[in-house]
Amino acid sequence: MALGRAFSIAVCGLAGRVVEIEADITSGLPGVHLVGLPDAALHESRDRVRAAITNCGNTWPMSRLTLALSPATLPKMGSVYDLALAASVLAASGGHRWPRLATTVLLGELALDGRVRAVRGVLPAVLAARAEGWPTVVVPRDNLAEASLVDGIEVAGVESLRRLQDWLNGSAELAGRLPSVTTGAAPVPELAEVVGQAQARFAVEVAAAGAHHLMLTGPPGVGKTMLAQRLPGLLPSLTEQESLEVTAIHSVAGLLSDHTPLITRAPFVAPHHSSSVAALVGGGTGNARPGAISRAHRGVLFLDECAEIPLNVLDALRTPLEDGEIRLARKGGVACYPARFQLVLAANTCPCAPARPRDCTCKPMVRRRYLSRLSGPLLDRVDLRVELHPVRAGGFDGVPAESTEVVRARVARARAAAAARWQPYGCRTNAEIGGPLLRRRFRLGRTVMAPLHAALERGLLSLRGLDRSLRVAWTLADLAGRLSPNGDDVAVALSFRQAGAAR
Repeated sequence: MALGRAFSIAVCGLAGRVVEIEADITSGLPGVHLVGLPDAALHESRDRVRAAITNCGNTWPMSRLTLALSPATLPKMGSVYDLALAASVLAASGGHRWPRLATTVLLGELALDGRVRAVRGVLPAVLAARAEGWPTVVVPRDNLAEASLVDGIEVAGVESLRRLQDWLNGSAELAGRLPSVTTGAAPVPELAEVVGQAQARFAVEVAAAGAHHLMLTGPPGVGKTMLAQRLPGLLPSLTEQESLEVTAIHSVAGLLSDHTPLITRAPFVAPHHSSSVAALVGGGTGNARPGAISRAHRGVLFLDECAEIPLNVLDALRTPLEDGEIRLARKGGVACYPARFQLVLAANTCPCAPARPRDCTCKPMVRRRYLSRLSGPLLDRVDLRVELHPVRAGGFDGVPAESTEVVRARVARARAAAAARWQPYGCRTNAEIGGPLLRRRFRLGRTVMAPLHAALERGLLSLRGLDRSLRVAWTLADLAGRLSPNGDDVAVALSFRQAGAAR
């Protein structure tokens, strides 16, 4: 009997777990038996591993070969285990006692000629290996830049199975950690390019300063999409921890760049209005993939033509908007992805969407029903609602609008003030702070709260809406440099919530 052992990582969501792979060669009819809850792609690895081993000049064992992946109760999915499977077979068939194999995590898919191909999810896998105290991880050469983002663990890149054998034997070295490449910042869309729409521009600034959700309504061509595209440029750069978090999500989704894998700017994701629930929140068979809301984590999710999106798709956003994460239960387990994004909705005022409102041919009931397709619980989670109007010819001759750089500086100061205030409570933006804390420890005077109390008594505002209006009022105070909101801030926050209402 000959036994070989290697190690890899199983990734579910952004969490990883070490998988021990054992290869046992015993007497019996030749055959390969793979156990440990493998999926279809992993079942096919038997043929890939066998071809790669023989094409690299090794001999395949002509006996009964059992490959066991432990923990046996953990579903295993994908081709990431190919390299570890091949190493365990080589160790068992050749009787090798490679010391490096016992302290190394192997990740990679094998080609039939022994080349090691890139795989998804390398970054969360390397983070999991570091968290469990593994000293070394070997990844495909094409994934080396991504793996090099993780400090505190030795990373190496391999291009072929033969090269891995030589490294295990001590006769060759693998490619080492790549230095982080800092490229020039890509230009962001300029806010000054938006003509007119002073109120909507201010709403975008408030949304950026407080991480609030925003809804823009109006006829086509007035600048709804332009304003939404300029919101990420007003947001601060991601911190190191946020960058790794966002990059890990895009790694699992397979969307990272080979040259500059680290994402340092707030992402902007704009799915088509025909997208399904799975495309928006994530899903799929086996290991659930991240959807648009997770890819927009720490950035902006823009839903254009939101009135055309099916109601069940929009309502799937309600829980992630509150929790800041999405939990996807599948047969293979529960995948949890962070989803703390800023939602921007854009819609026309009616189905015919004329350039001039007076040219609308829709009946009043049709107009009312059009935006009423957005459910009340979803709209109640939107802090700022703005209705845009067509710009007249005189709007081109006015004072030049403020640039992105100027507005971004104000947003940065407001965010710094909010972070200093909420840091003892584990929050960084006004949108994250809990309503009970606002109403108890940061209570405003009765006169300041009078507009909100009146709207609450008249049934124009829910208790959630009151809390969200308070958060917007604190953002307005931060932008103005005040220590706390005054009556004007509360009134403006309430007007933003009631303006452009869909009902």
